[in-house]
Amino acid sequence: MAEAYIVAAVRTAGGRKGGRLSGWHPADLGGAAIDAIVDRTGIDPAVIDDVIFGCVGQAGEQSVNIARNAVLSSKLPESVPATSVDRQCGSSQQALHFAAQAVMSGAMDVVLAGGVESMSRVPMGLAAVLPAKNGFGTYKGPHMEERYPGIQFSQFTGAEMIAKKYGLTKDQLDEFAYNSHRKAIAATQGGAFKNEIVPVEITTHDGKKEQHTVDEGIRFDASLDGIKGVKLLAEDGRLTAATSSQICDGSSATLIVNEKALKALGLKPLARVHHMTVIGADPVIMLEAPIPATKRALEKAGMKIDDIDLFEVNEAFASVPAAWLQQTGADPERLNVNGGAIALGHPLGGSGTKLMATLVHALHARGKRFGLQTMCEGGGLANVTIIERL
Repeated sequence: MAEAYIVAAVRTAGGRKGGRLSGWHPADLGGAAIDAIVDRTGIDPAVIDDVIFGCVGQAGEQSVNIARNAVLSSKLPESVPATSVDRQCGSSQQALHFAAQAVMSGAMDVVLAGGVESMSRVPMGLAAVLPAKNGFGTYKGPHMEERYPGIQFSQFTGAEMIAKKYGLTKDQLDEFAYNSHRKAIAATQGGAFKNEIVPVEITTHDGKKEQHTVDEGIRFDASLDGIKGVKLLAEDGRLTAATSSQICDGSSATLIVNEKALKALGLKPLARVHHMTVIGADPVIMLEAPIPATKRALEKAGMKIDDIDLFEVNEAFASVPAAWLQQTGADPERLNVNGGAIALGHPLGGSGTKLMATLVHALHARGKRFGLQTMCEGGGLANVTIIERL
């Protein structure tokens, strides 16, 4: 079977809710990431066999196949098809998996995988809330209700359940969040994101045109005492808004090719997709799945946790990567080395390839070999991708 190579990986800098990217229609924002891939690789855009884009809130401005609409908002010709994927927070990581599988099989040679989410313009949960409010029902059917009677599936509840199950204290979670900002500040000031961020033009409140190149969610004045003082999300809980991922607008994209395309197009690979895993787990605690998914991925790849040089574990809530560290025995110094979603934001469907862009470029910057990325996902799911820097 052929190999799958990542030849480009980009992302926009994150925008806060109602912030610097809120003026961008999500189709245009997705198109900006697509255009950056074409510009960086110099390929004829017509050679792209398919575009696979992740998006969670597929309603309103993100409805009617946002992937195709992003293509039609880009410089790609109409001949390039596109499809949208929803695996919740892992949507664009799954898009990358589908792209890799396509080129490995030989059915396609060049696939663009990415994702987009404008959480300012399409609020989280809108796709589920709107139909229910207008008499069109809910996602939970009779058989599902029979299996999980009276349960309201909630990521917030799951995150608290994880904290309690693994004995994570509020102080530990606060410190994790503080370190996310600290690492993101150092990465930004040190130019670590320079090769992955796509500048996009925005109009400021005073009418000036600027290039948006810095993640808006980073609190450059963050202090541990300030984080400790944030109100709990639940009276008996351990999490706060400060130890949760930030609502974010953003898009990201990767270009995945096989060896045939590498040679034909004269492309230089950044990384090789070494292994891919996806699993289902308990949908109630929900966000715990990265732990068994990582263990399964390492077993299937014939690797040990210490074989991995860098990890990207999405910071949906601080309890998720903290529990993952505890259970996998991974070196915390290798985890989210440039900060995570607590500081940088979590644009839902765009986060999978966003994290991949960060992981690929961090491996190159540090001269490391193997990287592992995993995401907790609604419904008790998790993807794991192991890549090898080339």
